Amino acid sequence: MKKLLVYLRDYKKEVVFAPLFKLLEASFELIVPLVVAAIIDYGIANSDKGYIFKMCGVLVLLAIVGFVSAVTAQYFSAKAAVGFSTEVRHHLFEHIQTLSFNEMDSIGTSTLITRLTSDINQTQSGVNMVLRLFLRSPFIVFGAMIMAFTVNVKGALVFVVTIPLLSIVVFGIMALSVPRFKKVQGGLDRILGRTRENLEGARVIRAFNKEDSEVASFNEENQFLTGMQLVVGRISALMNPITFVIINVATLVVIWVGGKETFNGIITQGEVVALVNYMSQILVELVKLANLIVNVNKSIACGNRIQDIFEIKASIPNTDDKKMSDVKVDENTPMVEFSHACMRYAGSSEEALSDINFVVEKGQTIGIIGGTGSGKSTLVNMIPRFYDTSSGQVKIQGVDVKDYPIVELRDKIGMVMQKAVMFHGTIADNLRWGNENATDEELWTAVRIAQAEDVVRGKEGELDHMIEQGGRNLSGGQKQRLTIARAIVKNPDILILDDSASALDFATDAALRKALKNMQGTKTIFIVSQRTSSIRFADKIIVLDDGSIVGTGTHDELLDSCETYREIYESQFKKEELTGGVSNV
Repeated sequence: MKKLLVYLRDYKKEVVFAPLFKLLEASFELIVPLVVAAIIDYGIANSDKGYIFKMCGVLVLLAIVGFVSAVTAQYFSAKAAVGFSTEVRHHLFEHIQTLSFNEMDSIGTSTLITRLTSDINQTQSGVNMVLRLFLRSPFIVFGAMIMAFTVNVKGALVFVVTIPLLSIVVFGIMALSVPRFKKVQGGLDRILGRTRENLEGARVIRAFNKEDSEVASFNEENQFLTGMQLVVGRISALMNPITFVIINVATLVVIWVGGKETFNGIITQGEVVALVNYMSQILVELVKLANLIVNVNKSIACGNRIQDIFEIKASIPNTDDKKMSDVKVDENTPMVEFSHACMRYAGSSEEALSDINFVVEKGQTIGIIGGTGSGKSTLVNMIPRFYDTSSGQVKIQGVDVKDYPIVELRDKIGMVMQKAVMFHGTIADNLRWGNENATDEELWTAVRIAQAEDVVRGKEGELDHMIEQGGRNLSGGQKQRLTIARAIVKNPDILILDDSASALDFATDAALRKALKNMQGTKTIFIVSQRTSSIRFADKIIVLDDGSIVGTGTHDELLDSCETYREIYESQFKKEELTGGVSNV
């Protein structure tokens, strides 16, 4: 949590002025019991109405000045707290964007969402309360004790005993509750993860009539979280009654001692009232301090969780200190080359890909096929460095991808992910993600190549048609075609289609492949697919099985030499086609 305080550096003035104005308010508040004592001892005792009205005016003035000070302090503390949370959220989001797919997979989406929302909001509240009350409450407590000594030493000794007792209670409860707050936030992570999973998979859950079992699972997680919160709540709940008991007993002792001192003529009635008022102030401030500590404990736990994310170092650092001009690129070398490349996921003892070797020339179309889990997506994700090799190299134009600046490397690559993702905004806004300066003509060209012209023409407003969050108002095939168009608008040197035509019918898929082949410029295209029909006309086909290459060549070559490829092909096409017959597929 301490490391997060650096984000208050732009709010030094607010951090200083907020507690200062609170201390100013507290100083005026400490004067009030003395004014009340004077009213009792001089105004009421002597029936001096003029004096009473004059001192009441002083009380009103103290209240006004205190109110102005409190409002000013609140303004500065709120400004600092909101600014702090804004800075933390901005830098945390920026840090998350630097993490590779490995780190993102390990942390989990629901955890990151919790950090960016609930945890940051809690730390904001903690910073606000600390700036307003962390100095004020102790100042009032010890200030009241000191002021009590100016009234009567014997009565003030009660304060000397009471304050340490209260401190033991407050800090003892804090020591018990802090570690438990962290467990509560961890439970909240799990609840959010299950909620997110259920919301995204609502249709599947209903299709399989699993509502009851999912509700039961959610209730189990919720009960566990509730149990932890109840434990922390019970511990925290002890604070108020214990402090009230101690304060009330101390107040009784003050009245008893004050009564004896008054009877002996040592102190006045007004001074006894002042001592009781100071004890009441201590009670109020310690209740505030107790609540402050509970909230600060939550904030510290949340701040530590945020800091945990900041301390995760990106396994793929961004080398933006380099420029593409600093990297010697030979135009005659292969466009892409895998040299003994291996890849292992974080936390896995086995390699997802092992000893991958192949060369791709500029302008070639490469098909990648294999069974489920064979490593097809992992392979193409290594080209833009979504994952890094655990050993070996991936080169683009003879240069290791690790030597390229990340931004410039990915500018060379157009990627269409396996899961088609669209963002809230117009179709044009989504298509311009790859090139924000693209003209409408360029957008339409990309749309035609992606076989999405009928999709766009059929929407009200065409390119200005509004897409809902996640593309909810589009079908799977429509989203796939528009994501392909988005990558084409970027006009990349390397175009990667990661099983991005799985929702397209065979005719549309064939038209898409033909349009891609006829695109202007010499582009290197990678097509990952489960269909042999999607890659059979590729210049080179790479067959993967259990993370290894088991065949490389053209469609006809692989039918003769690669058993894995032949099995995949035969499972999709009738055997008559192999002997010259016509397939019904």
